[in-house]
Amino acid sequence: MNNAFLNTLLSTQAGWGALALRIPVGIIFAAHGAQKLFGWFGGYGLEGTGQWMDSIGLSPGYLMALLAGGAEFLGGLALIIGLLVRPASAVLAFAMLIAIFSVHIGNGLFMSNNGYEFGLALLAVSVSLFFSGAGRASVDRLIAAQ
Repeated sequence: MNNAFLNTLLSTQAGWGALALRIPVGIIFAAHGAQKLFGWFGGYGLEGTGQWMDSIGLSPGYLMALLAGGAEFLGGLALIIGLLVRPASAVLAFAMLIAIFSVHIGNGLFMSNNGYEFGLALLAVSVSLFFSGAGRASVDRLIAAQ
């Protein structure tokens, strides 16, 4: 891989603020992905999530559940450790756009009505991390410094 491209991908001028976003949002994404993939934390696993995704028109449901769960689980882990934060954030932002427009938009803004406010907050953090990079306390910064 081109060294200049890798340095651009991993570089960051962000300070400690990125860490304050990465850790809690990474935990949230990883937990939601674990619900979809493994049925942890009260989730339905791939089969149940896939059936639900089929029912709302995201077909094939099993594949969509695997993609969404994988993006959330692996992307969340990437945010937590600060590795490949820009690509992980791009994938997570895309996943949130799909969630907002396929599930929540018709319910209005507020979470009390299954609205899109939580998805919008996660989208905003993902986009912010995409532009800022992983920040000072990250594996990305260690790799880019070499």
